[in-house]
Amino acid sequence: MRRLLLAAVVALAVAPAARADGQMPFATQGGSGILGADGSTRYVAVGANADTVVEAVQTKDGSLRNATTLLGAYGIPAITYDIPAGLSADGRTLVVANPTLDPVSRFIVLDPRTLRMRDAFALPGSFAFDALSPDGSRLYLIQHTQALDGDYAHYVVRAYDLRTDTLLPGRIADRTQKSWVMNGYPLTRVTSADGRWVYTLYQNGGDGYPFVHALDTVRGVAHCIGLPLESSNGVYNLVLSLRNGGRTLAVGWKSGRPWLDVATGTWAITPAHRATPWGWIAAGLGVVAIGLLLLGLRLRQKVKQQPRDERRLAEREVVV
Repeated sequence: MRRLLLAAVVALAVAPAARADGQMPFATQGGSGILGADGSTRYVAVGANADTVVEAVQTKDGSLRNATTLLGAYGIPAITYDIPAGLSADGRTLVVANPTLDPVSRFIVLDPRTLRMRDAFALPGSFAFDALSPDGSRLYLIQHTQALDGDYAHYVVRAYDLRTDTLLPGRIADRTQKSWVMNGYPLTRVTSADGRWVYTLYQNGGDGYPFVHALDTVRGVAHCIGLPLESSNGVYNLVLSLRNGGRTLAVGWKSGRPWLDVATGTWAITPAHRATPWGWIAAGLGVVAIGLLLLGLRLRQKVKQQPRDERRLAEREVVV
């Protein structure tokens, strides 16, 4: 059976603010879903009355490759409105979650290759997907600690062992900054090529600076990097990228202008500098070289022409 994917994003029970200064989506139905590891498949959750159909859609032609029906409402996890999540780096684990604000948070683990259910569990309280370890053995969750008061800015990061179905005790926090209070909303994210490190830019929910939450999904450790930005509006124009094989986390502006470089080994922050435009310099030098060559040729031609001109002038001056 072949059909084109036609789905609209399902509205969440509580509508978040468009600029991410309010509650972010937990999971979404419809839309473009999440792209598979090899780029050939997209996984989309589609509402079917009170239930959910998870579809594996071919990217080359939009045809349906596989589908499964889940009882209840589930969606593809979302870090922000344009950053889907839920798929492990090795492409073998897909997590879907309830898309609404419920007193109990529900998750289902699927095999992306077959869409068969591997696990399902529920946690009392407000939890949202954060990240997966590259092999899909550990799930990281955002636990909203003040959700009962309608506050989704204060949170802690928790780890869930998918091999033993256990919510691990304690929180994943920056041990070097024990006084740091996790308070904010995610704006953008970049992940290392192997899926191990996840860097998420947060707008601070209080009056402090925005920060990047660096999470090692293999070791289960984190580090918070405060960014010296006083303008609360400026944070919406920041972008993250990785350079030097992941050794540098670059924080720049959407315009392309660099701002800060963070050494991921030491977390040292230094001002970023524009890269030297060697291509333009080489092109400019090439133009100068051609100009000098043409000028040299013209001078040589004048030098050769000068004796002939002098002889002609001498002949004119002979009086008969």
